[in-house]
Amino acid sequence: DYKRTALREDEAIRAVFLPRSTAEQNLKVWKLSKRREDDISAVLGAFAWRLEDGVMRDVRLAFGGMAAIPKRAARAEAALEGQAPDTVVFQAARDALSEDFQPMSDVRGSARYRQLSAANLLERLRLMLLNDTQASIETDKPREVMLHAYAH
Repeated sequence: DYKRTALREDEAIRAVFLPRSTAEQNLKVWKLSKRREDDISAVLGAFAWRLEDGVMRDVRLAFGGMAAIPKRAARAEAALEGQAPDTVVFQAARDALSEDFQPMSDVRGSARYRQLSAANLLERLRLMLLNDTQASIETDKPREVMLHAYAH
C-alpha cells in the first residue's frame, strides 16, 4: 500500500477538492513525534464529528503511523456514532482500536507505544469535549486540553 498509486504513468493530480465545513462540524488533528518541526509522526490522529442533541454524529477517526498508510478506525467510529461522549463510550472506542489496528514497530515507536498513544489521543478528544461542554456553560468559549509531550 505504501507509495502505491492508482495513477498511470502519464497522469498527474491537478487539483484536490475539499468540501466546505459547516459551523456544526468539528475537526481536531494531533500529531505525536519526537520533534515539533519537520518530523514524521509516530502517531497522528485526525478526528471529525458533529454534536446533535448531545450525541456524536458523522464520526470519522483516522490515524497515521498505525498501519502502512493512514487509515480510518471503523470499529472505534461505530462505538462513538450516535452516542453521548461519555467515559464508557470512549472506553469502548479505545478498546475497538485493537480491532482496527495492529501497528508496526519501527524507529519512531513500538507497536505497544503506538496503540497506547492512539488510545490516549481518543482520551484527549473526550476530555476536550467535556471541557468544551463545561466551558460553554460557564463562559461560552471552548477550551483546549494541552498535553506537553510533543502532541501538536
